Amino acid sequence: MVRAIVGANWGDEGKGKITDMFAQEADIVIRFQGGANAGHTIINEHGRFALHLMPSGVCSENTVCIIGNGVALDIDKFISELSDIKKAGLEPKLLVSERCQILMPYHILLDTYEEERLGKAAFGSTKSGIAPFFSDKFSKIGIQVNELFDEDVLRAKLKNICTLKNLTLKYVYNKPLLNEEELFETCMRYKEQIAPFVCDTHTYIQNALRQGKRILLEGQLGTLKDPDFGIYPMVTSSSTLAGYGCVGAGISPKEIEDIVVVTKAYSSAVGAGEFVSEILDDKEAQELRIHGGDKGEFGATTGRPRRVGWFDCVATRYGVECQGATRVVMTALDCLSYLEEIKVCVGYELDGEIIRYFPTTPSLKRCRPVYKTLKGWHCDIRGIRKYSELPQETRDYVEFIEKEIGHPIAMVSNGPEREAIIYKD
Repeated sequence: MVRAIVGANWGDEGKGKITDMFAQEADIVIRFQGGANAGHTIINEHGRFALHLMPSGVCSENTVCIIGNGVALDIDKFISELSDIKKAGLEPKLLVSERCQILMPYHILLDTYEEERLGKAAFGSTKSGIAPFFSDKFSKIGIQVNELFDEDVLRAKLKNICTLKNLTLKYVYNKPLLNEEELFETCMRYKEQIAPFVCDTHTYIQNALRQGKRILLEGQLGTLKDPDFGIYPMVTSSSTLAGYGCVGAGISPKEIEDIVVVTKAYSSAVGAGEFVSEILDDKEAQELRIHGGDKGEFGATTGRPRRVGWFDCVATRYGVECQGATRVVMTALDCLSYLEEIKVCVGYELDGEIIRYFPTTPSLKRCRPVYKTLKGWHCDIRGIRKYSELPQETRDYVEFIEKEIGHPIAMVSNGPEREAIIYKD
């Protein structure tokens, strides 16, 4: 069977922990989109890992981890992350799709230059090269992994790339030009580094499906960062929806049986974009930021303080619907234990009208949150492993949100560790 694990919101929902947990019973975990621009933090018996490119199943001894064709493959980051994982005594079984495209150094440069050019209008990019990478992919000037092994094809492609990019570098950004030979040498280094992992993953996955293997599809970020259904243009550059797992991994839609959508007990986001339930009081936001997560609400990739806010039922209901959830997991419930009262956003006020649907960005800019205040439990719930043993106020909070979003919450997480999970039913 195939299970997808994706995010309902802006990312940062705790998908890494949930994937790590499900990976214990999976044969294959496939990262199907995104790049090294966002991270997953997982904590288990092997240690604490901030993964950016690697599938979150790398800590599972018997699981094969695949970088799918839909991923922006930063080979330098891949090798660096693999080295860190091996230092923890792990020997992950890794495969990289031969159809995967390579994130090149000039993608990072162009991303950085564009943010500089935009100034105050910048997108809040992590400057990891993601937007230029996907622009090249769909402009058909990207470099696939398999092309590293055909020098004639590669040289011809690099010549064309340098012609195009150097015009932009010279006349738009006034920056140093690319050198074709230096890029070729970089690609040869990439070929040597990635060669042991390259595989025809299409054939591998099809054989696995015929053998009845258990497969996890792992997404990056969440619904509200999707380029079609997210808060455009403050979105990422590849689809964050479970449906894209079919494309980014090479699996038929009919194979996906379970879509686990992860949301957090409060809201958080990195970067720019509309965020209706954001806490704007600096002191109040910082307090939630400090209590949030394993090491507070700071980006796993960038270290930037995340924007934080109250749980947004409107955005989450929309996110869950777009993903096609079969079940919902709520993480970081324990992080709210310090509060005596907890606000929940149940609607938006748009031009004097209360709405419960998630609008497009121009309307979203005019929305104001409509809150309901619930009683907090104001005690430490870590260590509890049965739903019935949670304080009544904690259960009231979970069940109120469950009713508001219209989907069952199957599990709640009350700590960062793999085992800190409660099955609700």
